Parts: sequence; structure tokens; C-alpha cells
Amino acid sequence: MEIDKAIRDCDDRRLKTKYNNAIYVVKRALSLYSTEEVAFSFNGGKDSTVLLHILRAAFFLHKEEEGCSVDGLKEFPIRTIYFESPSAFPEINSFTYDMATNYGLLMDIIRTDFKSGLESLLKNRPVRAIFLGVRIGDPTAVGQEQFSPSSPGWPPFMRVNPILDWSYRDVWAFLLTCKVQYCSLYDQGYTSIGSIHDTLPNALLCINNSTGSKGKFRPAYLLSDGRSERAGRAKRFSPSVLNPTSNGASNVDLQKQSMLTASVIAVGDEILFGTVEDRLGLSLRRKVHSIGWSISHTSIVRNDIDSVAEEVELRRSSNEMVFIYGGVGPLFSDATLGGIAKAFGVRLAPDEEFEEYLRHLIGEHCTGDRNEMAQLPEGITELLHHEKLPVPLIKCHNVIVLTATNMAELDLQWDCLIELTRTGDLFPLLEPYKSKHLTTKLSDVEIAPSLAKLCLEFPDIHIGCYRESRSGPIIISLKSKNEERNELAAEGLSKKFQTGAFSEIELHSPEI
Repeated sequence: MEIDKAIRDCDDRRLKTKYNNAIYVVKRALSLYSTEEVAFSFNGGKDSTVLLHILRAAFFLHKEEEGCSVDGLKEFPIRTIYFESPSAFPEINSFTYDMATNYGLLMDIIRTDFKSGLESLLKNRPVRAIFLGVRIGDPTAVGQEQFSPSSPGWPPFMRVNPILDWSYRDVWAFLLTCKVQYCSLYDQGYTSIGSIHDTLPNALLCINNSTGSKGKFRPAYLLSDGRSERAGRAKRFSPSVLNPTSNGASNVDLQKQSMLTASVIAVGDEILFGTVEDRLGLSLRRKVHSIGWSISHTSIVRNDIDSVAEEVELRRSSNEMVFIYGGVGPLFSDATLGGIAKAFGVRLAPDEEFEEYLRHLIGEHCTGDRNEMAQLPEGITELLHHEKLPVPLIKCHNVIVLTATNMAELDLQWDCLIELTRTGDLFPLLEPYKSKHLTTKLSDVEIAPSLAKLCLEFPDIHIGCYRESRSGPIIISLKSKNEERNELAAEGLSKKFQTGAFSEIELHSPEI
């Protein structure tokens, strides 16, 4: 009962509310299922450590309400499931077994994968419900409630999530207020712990020593923005696409493999109706090309949730990244975030961290649930904070939302985004495209056969033709990752015609 007393004696009203709600969920589960029918999945992390102590407190409170005596109870009677993995940190294993000893946990240790282990466990024990330390923001939390049946294809059981609505701040407020032991890795700068293969200390907690080099890390509870909790997890792209090779014709295949594609989506009826000029789209496409990515598609959609959802769903599955702008805000016509949520099959939900950030930024004009800006796609949103940005950028898996309304804002957001990806690997920065432009007074008919052959000879080069006016000369654009390949293509085309038929020109992007 020391846990219950520590919370009730503290001055943190928010923590008290969260604690009371979690206790209610546990007691509700214990009234629906017998002790033999429930289990607790423990992984040694901070969230399951919080849940361990909430379960202990709730169990004693529940028994007291039933008039049962718990005096002299040496073992915690709820079965504890621990999935021991060879890729787990040694500190996690040590901490888990220490907790089992300290609190008399009845451990079921499983050394297979989660699904197979559960199937085996449920065959041998009458477990009908499992307590999980899942929180909103976890990848597995999407679509879950405090009581949620297991997913199709899994063994049947009820998932009970007492701390589903807890934030990163709530977790650490509980652990520090109750002065309970937690895994030592959190004091070394780890904020979200997976396996030894995909987890690093959070760079946002790194301490620069007097020589300017990086070394030690501050503890996890000093992370100021809980949305950056998973910043220490390995990123989504493999090293093979981070270092593209493009040194001549022999490497064409490797170069083609290193080309990643993005789509650019603009949201706005005013663009579709021609009320405003889409200058941002032109600039954004150039910026994407400047980091070595190809644009596979660009589109403009209505300020309508269904229209945004349909386009995002289509583009996110066929491209490595999607950049979307327009339609973000509290107005009825701002449909971008709602459309993204629908595309991923999640709901818009009030985001505590973002709400607090907005409240600090715009004061009492931010009204929580009634302010669409304080609602984000549930469980898939990552806020990208940069000291130069007045508002963080929003990233939902491979969709990045830009909130720029003019060129200066777009330039700033893009520069900050590139700086963040250099330190956090949000997406790969590839070898930039090199361009070569030729002009000729020959007619379309004269050069068409030779250009068609050139495309076959140089499949790694984007070859384009256009005129700036109907009577003006043809301009041929050669664009690839390799300057030498552009030169070879230009020479190959020139040799097919009389000397002087083509001349190289420098094109400067018009101001936009």
C-alpha cells in the first residue's frame, strides 16, 4: 500500500487522476475475471514497471473492498509473463528477475516469439485477460481501448490497458513520486528500450563535455518532449540506400536501386479553383530533387477528409515518402490531419504533449478537444521539434506534414527538416541530381528518333524536352546522379548530328 499512499500524498493532481483511472480499470478487470484467469505481461521497461506497481496497489485495494485479508501475503498472485529474448539488454533481464524476487512474482518465462508463446500459455492455463503496459503513441496501441479483444488470428483473450491514456511525463511522474526501482538503462539516456540491435541512447539527452565531444547522457526523465521518446530507436531505412554508388555505367543498376520516390500532395480548394498560385508545390518539388529523391506523382486535392484520405492511402503505399501541405489548422475546411488519420485507419485524438505545446504558444485560445490543432492521428504521430520552428512539424509514418503558408516558411521548415534528418535519420539523403541542358534549332521531327535511342542507351538518365515558346529552340534536359553519365549522353547525342547542332546552356531557376 506504499504506492497508494505515495500518490495520495503528492500534489500532482493530474497524476492522481491518471492513477485513480488506472486503478479503476484494474479493479474492474479483477471483478470480471478470477485471479487465475488474469495475467500480467512484463518486459522490464518503464511502462510495465508502472503497471506492476499499479496492479499490486489495485489488487490489495480490491481485496480490501471484498473484505478479504491480505496480511502475510508473500507472493503476488497474478501470473507474470516474461518473454525472454536473446536480443534483450542484459540490464533488462537482470532488472526483471530482481523484480520477481523483490515482489514475489509468479513468473512464466517464455523463450519463443510472442504469439507462439501466448498460444502455448493459454493452452496450459485458464487465462482470459492479460494486463498490458500499452500507451497511446505505442505502435501497437492503434485502435485499442482500455478493454480490447485480441486481434484476429491471435489466441483469444482480453487485452486490458490500464495506462493507455498515460503520457511519457505521467510515467516518470509516477516512478519518481513513488520512488520505485526502474531499469538502470533509463539513467544512461535510453528513453524507449527495444532490442540491443535497434536501441540507442536518445541523442536529445546527450551531454557535450568541455572539449565539445559527445559522451554521457542525462537520465530519461529529463527528456522535455515526450513525443521524442522513441528517437533512440533504429530508423526505417537500410544502410544500402544511405550510400548510393553512381560512378559510371557499370554502376547503373546500383544507382537505380538507390533512387527513392516521393509524392507531393497539396490540399486546398483555392488551388484547384485557381484562386491562388501553387508556388509552394514548385519549390517543394525542387527541394525534394535536391536531396536525390525522385518525384513519382504530384497532386492537388480538395479540402475534404475523404479526398485527402484516398490520395494519402494511395501514395503512401507506392512511395517511400509523402510530403503534404495545406489544410492544417482549426478551421472547418482544414482536412489534412483528419484525412491522414483515415488513410491509416486511426482516429484523431487529443494529443496531450501537442496541446500543452500549443497552449504555451497561443495561450487560452487553445481549447483542447475543441481545437482541431490539438488533435493528431492517434498512435502514429511523431512531432519533429526544432529550435528555429515556432510549431513542430508532424510526421505520420512515411507522411510528413508541412504547415508553410508562404515561401519563407517553407524554406525554414525544409532547412530544419533536413537538419533533423541528418541527426535522426528521418529519411535518407541521397546523392543530389546533376543536370545538363542542351539547346538546338533542329526540329522535333529531326531529333525525335535519336532521342528515343538515347533513352534506351541511358536508362538511368531522366531525359526531357520542352520549349519556352512555340517558335523558340528545343531545350533538352539530362538529369541523373552522375555528371559523367550526363556528359556521355550529351556527347552521344551530338555525334548523331552535324557539329554545332547542339549547344550547352545554363538554366537558372526563376524566382518563386
